[in-house]
Amino acid sequence: MAEPNHQAPNTTDPPLDCNLLVAKSLARAGVDRMFGVVGIPVTSLANRAVQLGIRFIAFHNEQSAGYAASAYGYLTGRPGVLLTVSGPGCVHGLAGLSNAGANTWPLVMISGSCDQRDIGRGDFQELDQMAAVKPFSKFSCKATNIKLIPKSIFDVLHHASSGRPGGCYLDIPSDVLHQSIPESEAEKLLAEAESSRKQEGIEKIRVSEIEKAVSLLRQAERPLIVFGKGAAIARSETQLKKLVESTGIPFLPTPMGKGLLPDSHELAATAARSLAIGKCDVALVVGARLNWLLHFGEPPKWSKDVKFILIDISNEEIELRKPHLGLVGDATRVLESLNKEIKDDPFCLGKTHPWVESISKKAKENVSKMEAQLAKDVVPFNFLTPMRIIRDAIVGLGSPAPILVSEGANTMDVGRAVLVQTEPRTRLDAGTWGTMGVGLGYCIAAAVASPDRLVVAVEGDSGFGFSAMEVETLVRYQLPVVVIVFNNGGVYGGDRRSQEEITGPYKEDPAPTSFVPGAAYHVLIEAFGGKGYLVGTPDELKSALAESFSARKPAVINVTIDPYAGAESGRMQHKN
Repeated sequence: MAEPNHQAPNTTDPPLDCNLLVAKSLARAGVDRMFGVVGIPVTSLANRAVQLGIRFIAFHNEQSAGYAASAYGYLTGRPGVLLTVSGPGCVHGLAGLSNAGANTWPLVMISGSCDQRDIGRGDFQELDQMAAVKPFSKFSCKATNIKLIPKSIFDVLHHASSGRPGGCYLDIPSDVLHQSIPESEAEKLLAEAESSRKQEGIEKIRVSEIEKAVSLLRQAERPLIVFGKGAAIARSETQLKKLVESTGIPFLPTPMGKGLLPDSHELAATAARSLAIGKCDVALVVGARLNWLLHFGEPPKWSKDVKFILIDISNEEIELRKPHLGLVGDATRVLESLNKEIKDDPFCLGKTHPWVESISKKAKENVSKMEAQLAKDVVPFNFLTPMRIIRDAIVGLGSPAPILVSEGANTMDVGRAVLVQTEPRTRLDAGTWGTMGVGLGYCIAAAVASPDRLVVAVEGDSGFGFSAMEVETLVRYQLPVVVIVFNNGGVYGGDRRSQEEITGPYKEDPAPTSFVPGAAYHVLIEAFGGKGYLVGTPDELKSALAESFSARKPAVINVTIDPYAGAESGRMQHKN
């Protein structure tokens, strides 16, 4: 009787599973950090990524993980990668995807999805995720077969960072994650994807446009240079410094543009903002959109006669804003061209120029008024006293400066005016979208992206509450993050209703703006082994800052604030 023919497995070309192929593709594309929440069907994918040397930061909520990935993209200039489970995990991840789009930061969200054979049958966590992400994604694709994985990953990473950066999406069905192919075929697909990686074309900047821009600046009586986080992500600080100091033109950063040039620079117009934008006749705007943050570039905040020179990576943005002159291109390259043109025929306003003198005078007057207010030790704390103490503690650390994360209404508004930025990309706040809840995610991203820097978050208690559970993530990874919570008992400061508003059958309920008075936020981190502080006086706050900054360990400082300090809606009352 013949022996059965048992074919031996091919040990020279073993099968490679899809989870490993995804991880290999990410690693080959240069990804070394991921953020997310694991579960069905992506747990093995995360484990495979770690196996290949990709650091995976696991969160409690995809929303915070998404915010972290978006901020990581901004801080590093490379796409942050967010991993989510299917269905509701993908929906939660939309917060990060949309935040990346609004701020034009590079991000790739990868989500598992239901088995393709069961679409339309009510499968576990079934959702048309391609349709769900469409309003927020710059580019999306679905890998319907394992062989599409390498190319799909290289494609989404390319689209996320090419041109104007933004959020992109890759959908991987669960049945695809369970597929395998021979290792040799996988290597061939990886090599093809890598070799077909698109190179960004270098846009040609017309010499005539550069000449026009320089001529406008040269002839202006009251020129102003405005720059934003687009200049920050383009690493334009060296060229900006050269332009400002060679021409003597005052500058105004947007909130996250702060630090590209130090706030202490003699040509900084931040403390004279109203005068600067209201009276300038030519404004060179670099990597900043003329949106609500810049009053749309319209009167009455801006002069009706101002001429805008707009530098932006996106031609669509130029067409939308219709400036006097638009320069499309990478901010750093355009600035290099401007500096070269100016070098050939230099000009400089000089310290005694009437425009420079007026900006300087107004800035000094406003700073003097602010410092007079800051000099007072007010207890119970208002917003200014603890903010001054925090500012002085941060400045005392020197370089490398900490990365500052700020969110809240009054907390963020006061912090923007008081806290000092001296180095590029060291401020993260609610950004273009005014997003609340970004704080802890941004803290984690900053600590992962810049491990040599301390991270200091200055949070309103409402903003902190969105993602407070992620303090456990800080402790788990032992990240050097100090979270300072301005605790004034609620949104804007607790119950501010008039007697006429306290009526109806539920009048005994807390106000919609109220939280539990005296909430012990510092105890939350202690539950996980971190350090908590409760402070209510200047000496207590100084001591807590000195100790926590020196330790460089996860900490929460709970700062008791007078609930009647500050204003409803911060500086946005007209919107509420």
